[in-house]
Amino acid sequence: MSNYLRGVFDVYGSYFRIARLVPSGGAGLVTVLVALNLVLGLLPILFILATSVMIGRVPGAVTGGVGSAEWRDLVAAFILAATAFLIQQILAPMQASFGELLARRVDGRVYQRLIGASLSSTGIGPLEDQRLLDYLSEVLISLEQGFRTAGIACAGLLALVARYTQLLAAVLVVGYVFSWPAALALLAVTMAFRRGNRGGLRVYGRLWGRNVSMRREANYYRATALHPAAGKEIRVFGLAGWLSDHYRNVRMEFLSSIWAERRRIYLKPYLVYTAFGFIVSGVALALLGRAAAAGSMTLTQLALGLQAGLAALRLGENFPEADTQTQFGMFAYNAVQSFERGVAEFDEQTVQLRPQLDPRGHPRSEIRFEAVDFHYPGSRRPVLDKLDLVLPAGRCTAVVGLNGAGKTTLVKLLGRLYEPTGGRILVDGQEIRSYGVSDWRRQIGVIFQDFNRYELTAADNIGFGAIELAGDRRKIRAAAGRAGILATLDRLPEGLDTPLARQYKGGAELSGGQWQRVAIARALFALENGASILVLDEPTAALDVRAEAAFFEKFVDVTRGATALLISHRFSSVRHADHIVVLADGRVIEQGSHDELLAANGRYAELFRLQAERFAEDEAESEKVDDADLAGDADAAGVTDADEPEAVR
Repeated sequence: MSNYLRGVFDVYGSYFRIARLVPSGGAGLVTVLVALNLVLGLLPILFILATSVMIGRVPGAVTGGVGSAEWRDLVAAFILAATAFLIQQILAPMQASFGELLARRVDGRVYQRLIGASLSSTGIGPLEDQRLLDYLSEVLISLEQGFRTAGIACAGLLALVARYTQLLAAVLVVGYVFSWPAALALLAVTMAFRRGNRGGLRVYGRLWGRNVSMRREANYYRATALHPAAGKEIRVFGLAGWLSDHYRNVRMEFLSSIWAERRRIYLKPYLVYTAFGFIVSGVALALLGRAAAAGSMTLTQLALGLQAGLAALRLGENFPEADTQTQFGMFAYNAVQSFERGVAEFDEQTVQLRPQLDPRGHPRSEIRFEAVDFHYPGSRRPVLDKLDLVLPAGRCTAVVGLNGAGKTTLVKLLGRLYEPTGGRILVDGQEIRSYGVSDWRRQIGVIFQDFNRYELTAADNIGFGAIELAGDRRKIRAAAGRAGILATLDRLPEGLDTPLARQYKGGAELSGGQWQRVAIARALFALENGASILVLDEPTAALDVRAEAAFFEKFVDVTRGATALLISHRFSSVRHADHIVVLADGRVIEQGSHDELLAANGRYAELFRLQAERFAEDEAESEKVDDADLAGDADAAGVTDADEPEAVR
């Protein structure tokens, strides 16, 4: 297939895909828009007809004078032309307004599809896949910028009805009053120019789409430079010049490729199209003038042929209300469909065993990882390698290890955010895939290392742990107290109803340590309201060593009797756990109690002593700090006895 035919199929295939989306804007609105565009396409031709009749009646009206039949015909033609012009001026804004309404309706449904697709997968694989993230980034950028969305493409596609109605009517007029071969020649010239404009835009759009990652990098530099949160470090570290240079370099690299491709697309083809159009239209118009000079055409016919022919030729230009919108809107919509397909393919990897069991009340004895293998999609490097691990029910198991040992991956598999690539996860001897994904997750209260900071009220941030009980303030306050953050939240302007974001009216911002305690309270709220497993993945990463040690001393008591999985890289903080497991290279290399592992004098003992020595050095240094400073630091981290309920102290 030639490049020309491939381009034609691409363009009209994209038109067809957008046309299938148009009805989502509402049948009534679409009908009104189609009718408006048909009328707007015919009104310019009616104006041409009326003004041509006016021109043809001028000699007779001059001869006959005011009141003659020719004068009355001229006035009637003028009134018709003025009416056509006036109606066109009235309908054009209406068409733009209804088109905008259609665009917003369609974009709203596309947003719903996008949100539905991003939330539909049982795991988080699609949201960590680079290819799908590129699709998602393209769609989000398009929706945020608002001028090249799927909805705008739908409105632009209907706007083409007016343009092509006018073109077809103009060609018919030229054929009727002069020559059908000349009319077809003018149509060929117009469509050649349209092909040049639209085909060039298509290739240009493809190049734009291939550089999503480069545009995303440039946008990141720009957003960082403009974001208030980064302002302090940018100034202190003198990063303004670095950010500006990197943004400019990446942006120029992207634009240089665009400019080079644009010259290739438009320069030589433009000369060819211009030469073709000049020759064909010149011959057609010359023959029209010759016919008029020979007396075979009336003045009205000559005016009509000239105006209609020129109107047809003008329609070979770029259509500002349709071309860019349909091209880039199509591209954005294609990205939506590609994202949906990619998510669906990921979701097919999740297996639900039958019959589907109820996980409530489990685990009663243990959770067992049995010869579990795992590597992330697109990578062959194993994160977990034949992992055998038992988490006893009702006990606190701490998993420690260096960065990259597979600790967080363990949490993702337990929460079924990913599925093992080998082996099984058993709960009381029953494979975890026998439970419904949502039902199983309801059994888990979790705080991830990169937990969410919802820009909502403090109560909402905690209540999300058990959404069906998010309005129970008594239980929310109890969870906040157990996490040691209640007193801090009560001191906020609106207490638990304070938005945790300074940009909202009455809002406030928390420190990193305070936010971490809010996230811990969310997990405890889940545990106290139906969850049977508590997972804490580096829950105190934002606390200093002293505050972390104090937290863990109380944590073990607070969660006594629950099945708890505690992930940490700080060996000194987990010694109160019932059972400690050491991971390295995706496998269990040691396990036992703190005392047993120290006695074994293995990896745990080695790393524990190294961290203990470092802590001792910090202790010696901290003795130089007065008590007032220590109290201030502890309060800033949200670690105060006042934050703890009396039963926990």
